[in-house]
Amino acid sequence: MHNLASQRALVVLSGGQDSTTCLFWAKQRFAEVEAITFDYGQRHRIELACAKKIAELAGVIQHVLPINTFSAIGGNALTDPTVSPTTTTEATALPNTFVPGRNLIFLTFAAALAYTRQIGHIVTGVAQTDYSGYPDCRENTLKALELAINLGMEARLQLHTPLMFLSKADTVQLAQQVGAMSALAYSHTCYEGQQPPCGQCAACVLRAKGFAEAGIDDPLISRLQQEGK
Repeated sequence: MHNLASQRALVVLSGGQDSTTCLFWAKQRFAEVEAITFDYGQRHRIELACAKKIAELAGVIQHVLPINTFSAIGGNALTDPTVSPTTTTEATALPNTFVPGRNLIFLTFAAALAYTRQIGHIVTGVAQTDYSGYPDCRENTLKALELAINLGMEARLQLHTPLMFLSKADTVQLAQQVGAMSALAYSHTCYEGQQPPCGQCAACVLRAKGFAEAGIDDPLISRLQQEGK
């Protein structure tokens, strides 16, 4: 069994609202925190710039791993320029913003990095209460993956999903509690890749709803308004 440090955590940081909240959540709970960001051929490169800025604000080491296979596969709105991020209305279908296998691959690569750096904990911002309904964000998926990773690496790595059962309003309140609001001013959520955000896509609507229900101003919108954007 490979021994990993119990007080070190690696956070999957996309540059978005949820992963930023998780980064600051981890900083309150672990002695040492690092971040991992994936350059997976996403159309909106602003995500990478936001993740870099947020890691700097949090004062953590950031690892950026290039994995462009998702771009080569295509077929989804986040990596394929021929697909627009519109949500399907079919009851049994997933929105075309779903990138098949993305979280499975991300967390496996994160586990490999954690193994080499003697890190015992991985933190990710997935949530099955998120209305997009992605199957690789569900608790049963993450529990199965954690087991497979530990068996395959003969390790004791623990996956943490602090947002799993939180609403977006709950997530906003958690962000405030862990001191993430200043960093959220530089986060990115918009599926259209726009800044200021488009305000119309599913991601923008969900984010705005969460801040509104929490009764807290979105620091990203506040910052952009102050900058006259």
